[in-house]
Amino acid sequence: MFIAMNRFKVVKGQEAQFEEIWRSRDSKLGEVPGFESFKMLKGDEGEDHTLYVSHSMWRDKGAFLDWTRSDAFRASHKGAGNHRVVYQEAPILETFEAVEGI
Repeated sequence: MFIAMNRFKVVKGQEAQFEEIWRSRDSKLGEVPGFESFKMLKGDEGEDHTLYVSHSMWRDKGAFLDWTRSDAFRASHKGAGNHRVVYQEAPILETFEAVEGI
């Protein structure tokens, strides 16, 4: 199993817009070989931002990397730069490979 997470610092007051952007996007993940699940998680509020984390699970790292190189990835992320007003800073990608599980 492989997990890819993006941390988003969303400007206070922009949470509803951020969530709507994600709800209304044209996700292609369900069509991607090796994709297992996706969640958008809302975290703690700071003084000037609210933390969100996207969490996607993949069969393995290769499936995730194939997704990032695909036309489906480009289509899903088209226009992402148009929403910069909701972000305090660029998202931070973190990836993890499972080493143990129950």
